Amino acid sequence: MNVTRQSVELLMTAMDDGWTTLRHRLEGLTDEEFFWEPVAGCWTVHRDEAGRWIEDYADPAPEPPPFTTIAWRIVHVSLCKLMYHEYTFGPAKLTWDELVVPYTAVEAIASLEENHARLRAALDGLNDSDLLEMRLTNWGEYWPTWRIFWVMAAHDVGHGGEIACLRDLYRMQHQTKGGR
Repeated sequence: MNVTRQSVELLMTAMDDGWTTLRHRLEGLTDEEFFWEPVAGCWTVHRDEAGRWIEDYADPAPEPPPFTTIAWRIVHVSLCKLMYHEYTFGPAKLTWDELVVPYTAVEAIASLEENHARLRAALDGLNDSDLLEMRLTNWGEYWPTWRIFWVMAAHDVGHGGEIACLRDLYRMQHQTKGGR
């Protein structure tokens, strides 16, 4: 039997490229910047009434959706990676309400790195024929395996660009007069 990995390698390249760009833009992130709210009413990461850290969320999402902080975006990307892996390759039991939400820049980046590595390792263990297998998503649909990784690569690129833009905006608004 001829086992090929050309498509797996292509998806790994897409994931690695998106990940590298995203991860680079998180270097030096402070908690102040992590929680910065550029506009009123941002969705973010915060304690609920019981003292548990949560990520703002609504289903269905309001129209228009609220603006989100860097904290929300990093935690969202990290926990989406965890949930995709849980349902695509794991026991498919974890729920959003059970997730431990990281609440500092350092913890969120560590969570993101861990969940990315978990998902990437799953892809590395596949061959091209595995990519056609239908797999469960955390909302109950079945997708071909390749689509899970395609979406996660696009997710990194999309939110990574947003985070980069917010970091640039934060830097520009917090520069000292005359500084560059």
